[in-house]
Amino acid sequence: MKTRLGLMALKLLILIVACVSITEAGLAAMSVDFGSQFMKIALVKPGVPMEIVLNKESRRKTPNLVAIRNGERYFGEAALAVSVKYPKCAFGYLSDLLAKRVDNPILSLYKERFSLLNMTVDEERQTVQFDIDGEKHSVESLIAMVLSHARKTVEDFAEQPVRDVVITVPAFFNQAERRAMVAAAEIADLNLLQLLNEHSAAGLNYGVFRRKEIGEQAQTLLIYDMGASKTTAAIVSYQLEKEKDSNEKNPQMRTFGFGFDRTLGGFEITLRLRDHLVKEFRKQVKVRQDIATNPRAMAKMLKEAERLKQVLSANADHFAQVENVHEEHDFKLRVTRAELEEMIADLEHRMLQPIIDSMKMAEMDVGQIDQVVLMGAGTRVPKVKAVLQGFFKNKELANFLNTDEAIAMGAVYQAAHLSKGFKVKKFGVHDLHIFPIQVDFLSASEKDGKSMPRVVHRPIFSYKSFYPSNRKILSFTSYDEDFGFNVNYGDLKQLSEKQLREFGSVNISDVEMTGIAEAIRTEMTDGSTTMKGVKVRFSMDGSGIFHLEGAEAVFEKIQKEQSAFASIAGKFAGLFSSGSESKEKEGSGKPTEGGSNKEEEAGKGVEEKEQVGAKTGSDQTKEGDNSAVKPDAASPKGSTAEKEKEVTQEQKPKTVKIPLKLSETRLDVFALPANEIASAKKMLSDFEEREQTKAKREAAHNNLEALVYDVSDKLEQSEFQKFITEEERSSVSEQVKVVRAWLEDEVDLETTTDQFESKHKSIQDLLKPVKFRIKEFKERPVVVADLLSLFNHTEMFLTLSENLTAVEIFSETEITTLKKVFNETKTWWTEKNATQLALKPTDQPAYTVRDLKEKIWDLDREMKYLLNKMKFAKPKVPKEERKGSDTNRTGTESAASSEQGSTAEEATEKRGDMEEVDLTGHGDEKSSTEEEGGESGGSPAEDGKTHDTSEL
Repeated sequence: MKTRLGLMALKLLILIVACVSITEAGLAAMSVDFGSQFMKIALVKPGVPMEIVLNKESRRKTPNLVAIRNGERYFGEAALAVSVKYPKCAFGYLSDLLAKRVDNPILSLYKERFSLLNMTVDEERQTVQFDIDGEKHSVESLIAMVLSHARKTVEDFAEQPVRDVVITVPAFFNQAERRAMVAAAEIADLNLLQLLNEHSAAGLNYGVFRRKEIGEQAQTLLIYDMGASKTTAAIVSYQLEKEKDSNEKNPQMRTFGFGFDRTLGGFEITLRLRDHLVKEFRKQVKVRQDIATNPRAMAKMLKEAERLKQVLSANADHFAQVENVHEEHDFKLRVTRAELEEMIADLEHRMLQPIIDSMKMAEMDVGQIDQVVLMGAGTRVPKVKAVLQGFFKNKELANFLNTDEAIAMGAVYQAAHLSKGFKVKKFGVHDLHIFPIQVDFLSASEKDGKSMPRVVHRPIFSYKSFYPSNRKILSFTSYDEDFGFNVNYGDLKQLSEKQLREFGSVNISDVEMTGIAEAIRTEMTDGSTTMKGVKVRFSMDGSGIFHLEGAEAVFEKIQKEQSAFASIAGKFAGLFSSGSESKEKEGSGKPTEGGSNKEEEAGKGVEEKEQVGAKTGSDQTKEGDNSAVKPDAASPKGSTAEKEKEVTQEQKPKTVKIPLKLSETRLDVFALPANEIASAKKMLSDFEEREQTKAKREAAHNNLEALVYDVSDKLEQSEFQKFITEEERSSVSEQVKVVRAWLEDEVDLETTTDQFESKHKSIQDLLKPVKFRIKEFKERPVVVADLLSLFNHTEMFLTLSENLTAVEIFSETEITTLKKVFNETKTWWTEKNATQLALKPTDQPAYTVRDLKEKIWDLDREMKYLLNKMKFAKPKVPKEERKGSDTNRTGTESAASSEQGSTAEEATEKRGDMEEVDLTGHGDEKSSTEEEGGESGGSPAEDGKTHDTSEL
């Protein structure tokens, strides 16, 4: 029995430890601002406010770049350095390639900008992939590498595991692009809480830190963001609104307008400046081969153009300088800001178009916008600011949002809100459907051949509606066999021709429903059952991703008349039916009236149901779902008339729902197959394992080299030579020479970590006795001083205890024990100290620091026990003394109050008894016995309370 209990306790302990570990990992959350050129990461964990994570170079933003060369990965600044030397091995601006088919113009532009990269086509998905060292890598897998590196950076910074993440994406990402980013997060083994639109994250950051400024009157803000590869403009509104389920008012942020340009950004300006530098280089220098054929030279020019662009934002002119740029020629050129502005003059209308589009979508003009805030590194270019100021005229262009960090900080606030480990103040975020989604299906009239087939369009998530939103339900009422429909984007008339080409496929998926005919055969066995149609459920999650949740065939069965007893039983069954049954009855559709085009009428009314906390009661049964009989509240319970009515009245039809099978085929971009996701995960795991092995090997190598140089130096130091014998010095010196020669001549890429560690140990073993003597020499004076101080305190205490014999605090045995320990310790110290003083520094010490500490502990324990006893003891006072003093005091009191009729002797006697009870609670003799027993059995020292000897 005891064994079983022990095993159970052990399992419980393991479970508790596991739960604590999981909880600690889940309490931290992160956000990733996945920009085109740079990546910013933020963290929130208990006890630490939201903050930007520093990378290993202690910088607040990291180049969004991964380089792979010779099977080794590089990230951040290291990858940036590799991109200059080996441009073919570095991969950046990856988010622009997500879910892009090979015929997309954005992919063509990417190939033009990064022509050196070895890109191939995934024949199955018709997307681009990279050929790296003979292995094919999808865009999702490369992004997963960057996300995995971001997670490692956060975990090193937070010193704990972190999995929960919110990733920001541009609001113009369509369904395929969002699904691809989700797949990348899955490969990186991250728990994706939400894909948050970039402008929403920035707006959330603005609102959270200005919560008190938000009132019931709406405030409108236009956020203009020119990043490295894109430009966006979003119009958002802030307003206090009441919660539906309470009277509490919380801020709500809604997006009303959005405009974008997928290809206009700071990188376009940099490329034009690079082309200008290349053109001037050709004029200055005559070379054998054109500079454009030299990838490294072009990479150097691009790097210098980026630096020059930043400097010209603050200076009127500057010199571009590149050493050994091509064929050993240096390059130097003076460039003015006016020249740069002339290069980008044709981009002015493109800079303003996102603003115009966002105001058109929001149906606003400049006067209705309260504030304009600039974001993105591109807005630092003076020409961009000038163009924007000209458009907004006298309206101030604010910069109160941190250009680099606002998006990451807003996203990490959302991560804290969505994570289970935090509770933050509510701040509603409502994003906008800028790409409507609809269901298209063929009219049933096509089946009988009486009329021309018609394609029916039914909106599911309409243009400019908000999400997250309620679940949508679409009813089909004329189909009596399996059929299918398409999920497509709706009217995209707000997009320009260029944007439509960049958008990709307007078809999302093809859906086939099966099981309808079988459900009809099973349920409609007699005339009492009627088919009411097919209902399909759709939803849109917080990441803006469309989901097909399920479908069912709906039937109504007319039940026969019941007896009074059956009716009452049905009533009680309805009263005690579970909430889950009520939820299952939700969403039963209203029968649609009409002729041959019933589906068309059914599609017009898209019904909404709450995703969580759906309505109950009458709302659940308003569509003829009355399987539970409910008592009439207006009639007295149990009345005779009510019972008679229940006996004679036929029950209302019962709704029956039969689940149907849905098969969905992607029409835009095929998702990564499960086997490719598993393969990508394994690839990342293999990379990480190799990198950990390499890091461990490099650390062992560095530690060995550091030890060799350190020991070689110490062997020449006089302080070290005092503690090492000649024999030891010779052995150590010889071993150091052997290891140094091995490092210089034999170490190569095949040398293992164990070999480095073995050489390291061989030197450390020889140094161990020397290090021990040095350590003892350094620590000994402090411990000796503690021992001598304790000797002084003990002598003072023993002297004091001799003067306390009258009060009988300590027993003779206790004092004798202390004297014995004190004398033994002092004798031991005298002998050992004399021996130690006669030894040389190279000799083995006569005593160790540990020996001294043990002696101090033994003596200190005895001292503390007696000190605590003295502190809490109650000394015994002779009874005669106590009564005499009490008689004098009470005599005076009785003379002042003689009218009470008590004598001085009676008062004295009562007073003495009161003192006795106050002191011990018992008689004199019993008090002395119990007091002594209490001190020996339950003193504060034994209760774990300790006091320093300085209390003497």
